[in-house]
Amino acid sequence: MADSVCQSCGACCATYRITLPRVDLDSSADGWVPAGLTQLYTATTACMREHPDHPGRCIALAGEVGSEVHCTIYAQRPAACRDFAPLSAIGSGDEACDDARRRYGLRPLGSL
Repeated sequence: MADSVCQSCGACCATYRITLPRVDLDSSADGWVPAGLTQLYTATTACMREHPDHPGRCIALAGEVGSEVHCTIYAQRPAACRDFAPLSAIGSGDEACDDARRRYGLRPLGSL
C-alpha cells in the first residue's frame, strides 16, 4: 500500500519534463542528480531523460501511473521535483498537480 497519494499517482512525473541546472548533476562537485539519467539541454541546464517506452514520462519513474509508483532516485531527485505541489503528499494538490492527474483519468486531489 502506498504511503502517500503521490506513491499511487505519478501523473506529474509522466506529464511534466524536468529541467535543472547542470550544477545539480552528480558529475558536478556539489551536485546530486544522476547525470546518466539526464540529457544536456542548454549550456547551463539539463533535463531528465524520457522513458524509452513511455514518451513524456520521466526515466526515474517506476510503476504504473494511477496505481503504484515510486521514484528510483527519490533521495537524489531534482529540486523541481522536491518543490512540485508541496502539499500533494497530504492530499492537497495545486493546479499543476490536478491537471496532470486529469490527463491520466484521476480525480483532482481536492475532490478526494
